[in-house]
Amino acid sequence: MRAIADYPRKQSRLKLATGLILGFWLSSCTNPGVNRAVESSGNQPQVVSTSNIIADLTESIATEDMQLTSILTPGVDPHVYEPVPADSIALENADLILYNGYNLEPGLINLMNAAGVNAKKVAVGEVVPPLQMEKDAAIAPDPHVWGNVMNAIAMVNAIRDALSELSPENAAAIGENAANYTATLEQLHRWIAAQIATIPPENRGLVTTHDAFQYYAQGYGLEIAGTLIGISTEEQPSAQTVTRLVEEIKRIQVPAIFAETTINPQLIRTVAEEAQVKLAPQKLYSDSIGAPGSEGDSYIKMMVSNTRAVVEALGGTYTPFVVSEN
Repeated sequence: MRAIADYPRKQSRLKLATGLILGFWLSSCTNPGVNRAVESSGNQPQVVSTSNIIADLTESIATEDMQLTSILTPGVDPHVYEPVPADSIALENADLILYNGYNLEPGLINLMNAAGVNAKKVAVGEVVPPLQMEKDAAIAPDPHVWGNVMNAIAMVNAIRDALSELSPENAAAIGENAANYTATLEQLHRWIAAQIATIPPENRGLVTTHDAFQYYAQGYGLEIAGTLIGISTEEQPSAQTVTRLVEEIKRIQVPAIFAETTINPQLIRTVAEEAQVKLAPQKLYSDSIGAPGSEGDSYIKMMVSNTRAVVEALGGTYTPFVVSEN
């Protein structure tokens, strides 16, 4: 058995080029990000992922002869990301494009559909039947499907199939990689459920900046008690929304509320102060994995970090995630 901290990270095969983008929400809601593009490299299959979460899942099962590119880098919010010219080059050079879908990354989806892209396109998030959420007075699918690890396994299966079709000679190796990774994800799923079960039932209310944790809550026995904004960070909370959230927090008396890594924490900090509730010290990873070397720099570590943050802030008992060798 080994602790998750010792779980080996894959050697990166992402060839990077830089381009800067700054997104804004309530005076800079996202961190500046570096765009990643790739130049064609011989006869290697070119696989481009929009989301860095999808890129991490892909890197976990792909073979070494594939050229992998992630457009969105850690900390960049896919909801508001505005593509740069290098993104068009990456998409046009691709043999396979893996994207989340359900309008998680609208700027990149629009670019992908408008540019001269001949690659096969696979919306790996759309293999999961979505939860339906309110957005702009209408109903829209919630794109944050990876919050339930069983959904991430379905995404891995879709990536496996797409990679195997792209490189049939490596299908057996890709399948073996996917099976090994899925076994770890199944352990992670059971571990999260066990961790959340240690939280006192009256404390199992989750209050976050935006509505990105419905699948996580539904999968592991939590209730979304409130959010500042809905499923997209393009939204801006009104003063009335803030007031209602403060009143709801006071009513349900949760021990803590949570900021997120891709959104300016100032407003949720103000909500915590007005509601006289603790703001959890560890931010949650919502739409992006963490920067290299951070607690959440892979999908697995992101889910472990989020679970630890939730369990410790809401009064549960945290036990480190250990991967069984069986």
